[in-house]
Amino acid sequence: MQTELSKKLGLEHAVFGFTPFPAVAAAISRAGGFGVLGAVRYTAPDELKRDLDWIEAHVDGKPYGLDVVMPAKKVEGVSEADVEAMIPEGHRQFVKDTLAKYGVPELAEGEASGWRITGWMEQVARNQLDVAFDYPIRLLANALGSPPADVVDRAHERNVLVAALAGSARHAVKHQEAGIDIVVAQGYEAGGHTGDIASMVLTPEVVDAVDPLPVLAAGGIGSGQQAAAALALGAQGVWLGSIWLTTTEAELPSPKLIEKLLAAGSGDTVRSRALTGKPARQLRTEWTDAWDSADGPGTLPMPLQGLLVAEAVSRIQKYEVEPLLGTPVGQIVGRMTSERSVQAVFDDLTRGFEKAVDRINRIAGRSGQ
Repeated sequence: MQTELSKKLGLEHAVFGFTPFPAVAAAISRAGGFGVLGAVRYTAPDELKRDLDWIEAHVDGKPYGLDVVMPAKKVEGVSEADVEAMIPEGHRQFVKDTLAKYGVPELAEGEASGWRITGWMEQVARNQLDVAFDYPIRLLANALGSPPADVVDRAHERNVLVAALAGSARHAVKHQEAGIDIVVAQGYEAGGHTGDIASMVLTPEVVDAVDPLPVLAAGGIGSGQQAAAALALGAQGVWLGSIWLTTTEAELPSPKLIEKLLAAGSGDTVRSRALTGKPARQLRTEWTDAWDSADGPGTLPMPLQGLLVAEAVSRIQKYEVEPLLGTPVGQIVGRMTSERSVQAVFDDLTRGFEKAVDRINRIAGRSGQ
């Protein structure tokens, strides 16, 4: 799976893998792809440094990158406590009542409530970059649009390519105008925050809109046949995220969650604002149903919703309350039916890619050439 972009980065396969787990990122790069570590959960710079040190020691000199979350707009002089104060009491009560309905235990006294979405705040991302730019990362990706101009300049000064996700051709053109090097066209099928245009429509629209910038296709992709289709649509690679969640190198905290992912079909996800306040594809659960119900209070805008539900999500995950237990994941979850190593996923991708290319060659009358 070679393209101009993969050759530029020294990759064996034009497969870019986003993951929050260092072991998965390193394994993707070792397998010939490009591992991209998601940084949003690292609120302390020392934690990110620790994991980048680990990747450096286990990536065998192969290239890798970092994905940060820098909002397109920021509000000056507002603290997390100020934002917390904006959450209506009725929404807090709804969370309490829902957790009580399913008997979700409290956290132990003094126990931290886990990730609190502070990773969405621009200064946190800038602190992450202060750490990351001391490492030989080859790519910086931003999940919430184009990074600020000074960040793009900083990356380019270090010969780091910059990528940004786009859910429409209009967004992609804005990225191009901002000096972005790679556009990730993320279709409706993707896990996490995503728009409402399907990959088959979105990919060629973005390719045409930003030509000659390279485009990576994302959203619902998890097979070699789909990778071949993406390249046929003009993409120079694929950006995969969900498929790595059930790999043996992943560090999902809950065995029950892994079981739910392996049992889920492609129709068992939903785009819901329940997690962050923005539409994000995730497993459909009784938690998402409660928030999306007409009887509920409605979700709050980002970042209020994330702050509101942070402790609740931590409790649900810690105590593995199965009806409420979920995670961001794309429609490709229907193909995630067994735990496999990252290398096994790559073996399947390359076999499927070769099979798809051979089929097209036969249709085109080029078999054997």
